[in-house]
Amino acid sequence: MARPIVIALGGNALLRRGQELNAENQRDNIRHAAQQLAAVHENHKIVIAHGNGPQVGLLALMDHEYEAVDPYPLDVIGAETVGMIGYMIEQELGNIIPADDHIVTVLTQVVVDSKDPAFETPTKPVGPIYARHEAERLSIEKGWCIASDGQYFRRVVASPEPQRIIEIEAIRLLVEEGMVVICAGGGGIPVAYNGNKLYGVEAVIDKDLASGLLARSLNASMFIMLTDVDYVYVDWGGPQQRAIHAAHPDAIEELDFESGSMGPKVQGACRFVRETGQRSVIGRLRNLERVVEGQSGTLISNEIDGIVFGD
Repeated sequence: MARPIVIALGGNALLRRGQELNAENQRDNIRHAAQQLAAVHENHKIVIAHGNGPQVGLLALMDHEYEAVDPYPLDVIGAETVGMIGYMIEQELGNIIPADDHIVTVLTQVVVDSKDPAFETPTKPVGPIYARHEAERLSIEKGWCIASDGQYFRRVVASPEPQRIIEIEAIRLLVEEGMVVICAGGGGIPVAYNGNKLYGVEAVIDKDLASGLLARSLNASMFIMLTDVDYVYVDWGGPQQRAIHAAHPDAIEELDFESGSMGPKVQGACRFVRETGQRSVIGRLRNLERVVEGQSGTLISNEIDGIVFGD
């Protein structure tokens, strides 16, 4: 039986930087993403994961503005957003692929350790971007942790390590039945155990690490992470910027990448490659077909010697 390709859509691939966070923009971006996904689906089993950082942050901000009830916790807000995004992907992809190719969204609970040190040092960006003065005001008013994101600022929250996917057997069965499965959205809904009882956790799991766990758990043939740049770069935005076309996991992990953006992608890719022996690629959404064919994106593989830079 053919093994699936796990494709992780970055939050910035679904909502471009600087775009207004409204439903029309998100649906338009998802429509374009669905065209790329449909083309790959013609010849491959696909499992789709996606980010939700901007959406979680927006709902949390809206929630704080309504003071008649206590704010909803991040795990509940995360579940809301993955339902919304999953619905849009289902509909837009379903409008393209054959009607008897079934698509299903699984709200996915992902177990974390409640004592993970990540809770002491928030790093995961969520929500819209802000100018410095806006970020400083919100930090004071809302008690948020704020960090720079390029020339802008965003709210950051705890991002604990994903340990196990509760619904993995159900996902595996759906894939075996030939369905397109949308799951581990936004890194999954963070939960932890109190004894043998699950409860929601106030955090956002990194989508790339959770997608890597998903890909490893499904023994995927390839793990692809899509974002809004063509390659992984060294010295991103600097005078010595260079594109990495291919790399061995050991070599690329020696480089420094931002913990809130490219770092988890490289980490997730390297762990997948080491544990499965398969390939992982980080590239741009609009190049998905070429990424699958090995013609675009940064390939991470045990078969690469060191690092291969582009021209």
